[in-house]
Amino acid sequence: MTDTSLAAPQTLDAAADCFHCGLPIPPGTDYRALIQGQPRSMCCPGCQAVAETIAASGLENYYKHRAGPAGSPEIKTRELKSGFLDELTLYDSPELQQGFVSAIENHREASLVIEGITCAACVWLLEHHLSKMDGVLEVRVNLTNHRARISWQPEQQKLSHIFAEIYCIGYQAHPYQPDLEEQRLALEQKKALRRLGVAGIGMMQTMMLAIALYGGALQGMETQYESFMRWVSLVFATPVILYSAQSFFIAALRDFKTRHLTMDVPVSIAIGGAYLASVWATVTNSGEVYFDSVTMFTLFLLTGRFLEMKARHRSGRAGNALLNLIPNSAIQILDGKEQLIPASELKAGMEILVKPGQTIPADAEIIAGRSSVDESALTGEYLPIAKQTGDAVVGGTMNVENPLTLRITRTGNDTQLSAIVRLLERAQAEKPAVAKIADKVASYFVAIVLLTATVVSISWWQIEPANAFWITLSVLVVTCPCALSLATPTALTAATATLREHGLLITRGHVLEALANADEVVFDKTGTLTEGRLTLQQVIPLGDTSEQQCIQLAAALEKHSEHPIAHAFQDNREQLSARDIEASLGLGLQGKIDQTLYRIGKPEYAMTLCPDATLTTPTQSGLWLLLCSAAGPQAWFRLNDHLRPEAASAIAQLKRLGLNCHLLTGDSSSAVTDTVTKLGINHCMSGASPEQKLQYVNQLQAEGKRVIMVGDGINDIPVLAGSQTSIAMGSATDLAKTSADAVLVNHDLTRLASGIQLARKSRRIINQNLAWSLCYNLTALPLAAFGFIAPYMAALGMSLSSLVVVGNALRLSSMPKNRAAETTKIR
Repeated sequence: MTDTSLAAPQTLDAAADCFHCGLPIPPGTDYRALIQGQPRSMCCPGCQAVAETIAASGLENYYKHRAGPAGSPEIKTRELKSGFLDELTLYDSPELQQGFVSAIENHREASLVIEGITCAACVWLLEHHLSKMDGVLEVRVNLTNHRARISWQPEQQKLSHIFAEIYCIGYQAHPYQPDLEEQRLALEQKKALRRLGVAGIGMMQTMMLAIALYGGALQGMETQYESFMRWVSLVFATPVILYSAQSFFIAALRDFKTRHLTMDVPVSIAIGGAYLASVWATVTNSGEVYFDSVTMFTLFLLTGRFLEMKARHRSGRAGNALLNLIPNSAIQILDGKEQLIPASELKAGMEILVKPGQTIPADAEIIAGRSSVDESALTGEYLPIAKQTGDAVVGGTMNVENPLTLRITRTGNDTQLSAIVRLLERAQAEKPAVAKIADKVASYFVAIVLLTATVVSISWWQIEPANAFWITLSVLVVTCPCALSLATPTALTAATATLREHGLLITRGHVLEALANADEVVFDKTGTLTEGRLTLQQVIPLGDTSEQQCIQLAAALEKHSEHPIAHAFQDNREQLSARDIEASLGLGLQGKIDQTLYRIGKPEYAMTLCPDATLTTPTQSGLWLLLCSAAGPQAWFRLNDHLRPEAASAIAQLKRLGLNCHLLTGDSSSAVTDTVTKLGINHCMSGASPEQKLQYVNQLQAEGKRVIMVGDGINDIPVLAGSQTSIAMGSATDLAKTSADAVLVNHDLTRLASGIQLARKSRRIINQNLAWSLCYNLTALPLAAFGFIAPYMAALGMSLSSLVVVGNALRLSSMPKNRAAETTKIR
C-alpha cells in the first residue's frame, strides 16, 4: 500500500504539471501540498497556499469532482490570476450559498454587490455579457445601489464561473451580506472623501496660480517667475491626477480591455492629455499649461460621483435595516430547560420561549400561551392582534402581553420577512424605460465623441502636424460634457435645496422629473394621512358620573396595561389608583377603584357586570370602549386615529394640480370609509397586504400612469421601492425613509403640492440648460475642429458655459414658500 500511494506523485512530477492549476512546473521547483492523503506537486507558493486552504477547509472533494484543472476551458477566454478561480469555487458550496442565494422552482437566484460600476454603460456591459453564459437565465444590475440579481440553472452553470466572468470583464462581485456590506460602504465613503479633499485643495492652489499667470500674460511677466509658477502648479496638480483622478484611468483601462466604452474614456483622455501637455509645456517652457482646468474638471466630476454614491449608500442600507428586525438571540426550550442560543441557529421544529416585549425571531406556531402580537411592522395595523394556541406568528413581530411558547416553522429565506426583502430587491431592480434607453445610448455617445476627436487629429496631422495635438485637445475639452453634465444636476441641486426649506427632503436624483410628470398619488392611511396613534376623541357619560370622572376611572384601569389603547388615557393616569387588575386577552380590563369593581373594554365584556342593562353601541366610526360597574354602564369612549390637520387641504391642492388620489391601507376597519369620505378620495383599497399594494401600483404603472407613493411603514417598503416616485413621512421607520425617494420631514402634506409645482418649474429650466449646452457644443465644436479655438479658450468657454447653466439653475432657489398654496400655475 505504501508503494502504491507514492506512485501518484512520481507520475505527476513526470508530467511536470501543477496538480492545482494544471500549468507546467518550472524546473528546480519543489512545492507540495497534502491532498486526499497524498503529497501533490505545485508550480508555485500561491497554488500551494490555496490548495492547503481548500484541504484545511474540508473541501478536498473539489479535486475529486472537478471537470478539469483550475484553468478551466470554460473561462480561459480571459486571463485570471493563478489560483483565483479556486478561491471562487468555494462559492459553489451549498452551505456558503445559504446567506445570499435563494432556491426558486428549478433555478437559483443570487444577490451580489458589484464593485467598479461608474455609469449606465457598465450596467449594460454586465447584463449583456453575463446573459450570454450557458445556464444564465436573467441578469439585473441596479445602477443606484450597484447590486445584481442573477438567476441561473445550477445544472448548466457554476456560480464560481459567473463570479469569474464578472472579474474577467473588469469588475468584482461579492455576496450581498449586510454586515460586510456596511463595512464596504464605510470604506468606500472614506476613500471618496480623501480623493475629493485632495482634488479640492489641489484645485484651489492651481486656480490661485492660474490667475497670476493669466494676469502676467496680459500685462507682462518675467520668464523666471512664469516658469516658477508653472512648476509649482505642476506640483499641486500631480497628486490630483495620480490620486484623485485615478479611478477614471482605471475604469478607462478596463473599458479598453473589454472593448466597451463608458464616459470614463473621454474623461480620462481629456484629463490625461491636458495634464501631459501641460507637463511638456512646463518642462520645455513652451506652449500653454492647463493645470487649473484639469484640477477643476476632476473636482467637478468627483463631486457629482460623491453625491451619487451617498444616495446609493442610503439605498444600500435599506435591506440591512430590515434584517435588524430579527433579534440576535432566542430562548430555546430543551428538555424543559431554557437556553439562550443565537437566532441564526434556529431550525424548523425547535421550541422557543418569547417573553412580553421581545421580538419573535422566526415564523412559528403557538403551542402554549395567549397574548397580543404587534404586527404593525408587516401589516400596518396599529392594534396588536390577539393570538392563542394553534395560531401562526411571523418573525419580526413583537409579543406584547404574555409569554408564548412557539414551535419554529420557517427560518432564513423562507420567512415572510425575507419575502418582503425579496420584494424590495425585485422592485429596485426593475428599470423604467428611460433607464433602459440611457443604457443603450451611453456607449454610442462616447463613441461619437472619440470618433470626432480622431477625425480631427488625423485631418490636422495631414494639414499641419505641429498643431494637430493642440487642436485635438481643444476638441476633447470642448466635447467634454461639462455644461451638459451640469445642466441637470445643478438644477436638481437648487430645486432640492429649496424643497428642503419647504420640508421635503429629496434622496434620489430622478424625483423632480418624476414629480413633474406624475398624474397619480397613492397614500397609505395609518401614519400618513393620519397621525398613526390612537387618541381619545369622544366621551359619552351614561350615568351621574361627569365626563372628567369617567376619563379618570378609565385611566386608572388602563395605566396597568402596555396596550396601545392604554396610551390614549396616559394624560390622566395619576388621578386615581386601581388594584386587583385582571386582563382578559382581546376583551379588556377589570379592577377595583375605591372598593368598586369596574370593567373597560369591548361592550359584551364590560356588560357582564350589569347584564340586565340595555345598551346600543353608537354608530359613529371609531373604536368604542364601554366602562361599566355593578351599578350599570358608566360611559362610552370613542378612540380613533386622528387625520392630519392639513390632509384635506393637501388632497384638494393635489386635485387642483390635476392629480388623482388613491388610498391603500392594511386597515380594514370602518375608519377607512370615514377617511375616504372626509378627504374626498375616489379610489381606495383596504385590508391590503404588502404584495397587494405593490400589485395595485404596478397595475397603475402598466396602464401608463405615473405614480407617486406616500407611506410610512415597513409594510410600505416594497411598494415604495416599486413605484416610480416614493415619499416617506418624517415619522416613518428608518427603513421606509431609506427605501423612499424623498422624505416629508415636517409631516406637512401640503408640501407635496409645493414639490410638484417646483418640479414642473425645474423641468423647464433643465430643458433650457440642455438646450444651451447643446447649442454651445454644436457651435464650439466646429470652431475648435478648424483651429479657431485654442485649448485655453476651450477650457474658458467650457467654464463660462458651466456658469451660465449654474446661474440659470439658481433661479429655482427663489420660489416663495407659499406659492404652492396660492396658485396651481408656475410663473
